[in-house]
Amino acid sequence: MPHTDPHRISTVEQLRGIVGEASALVQYKLWKTIEPAAEEFIQRSPFLLLSTADAEGNQDVSPKGDGPGFAVIENETTLLIPDRKGNKLVFGLQNILLNPHVGLLFLIPGTGETLRVNGTAELTLDPVILDRLSARGKPASIAIRVTVQECFFHCAKAFLRAQLWQPDSWLPEYRISFGKLLVSKMGGDDAAVQQFDQFVEQDYKHNL
Repeated sequence: MPHTDPHRISTVEQLRGIVGEASALVQYKLWKTIEPAAEEFIQRSPFLLLSTADAEGNQDVSPKGDGPGFAVIENETTLLIPDRKGNKLVFGLQNILLNPHVGLLFLIPGTGETLRVNGTAELTLDPVILDRLSARGKPASIAIRVTVQECFFHCAKAFLRAQLWQPDSWLPEYRISFGKLLVSKMGGDDAAVQQFDQFVEQDYKHNL
């Protein structure tokens, strides 16, 4: 269906006319390697978001997390990220096989700034690397090796607007019931829904 919005932005020139040009300081902000400040951030980070796309450009974003520094810096242009047991959909991993370009967003709880890393990725089963990425006595299932092409910090404004790290702004705990999402659609009763949710909780506790 063709776009009919008369206010649609359709050119870079139009966009820049609204947003303006980036500061000359940007040249110092964008790095081609993992500089010391970025290295320290990665070593402190327990969580990242991995953005991938398939051969047609269809996007996926996958969360990855573990103890601080779970993503290992192999050298100034290479990161190693563990992949562990999950739902087995492996959308992101499949995408990497079709299109190696990836984007990473590293977060540290309580810190407003984030670290963005762009580059290319490949998958490896190197036993030395998998063992190096071990957690809770288990090696990683697969390792994602990222070759860094661009690395930079993003300002804290989005986090400040969202009050993301301010507990007094948080709503009451919100939980997802996979039992309601899945079992009820297969005709299961309330008891089956509750049983499935209990299974998920036990899986969270004992199968990380």
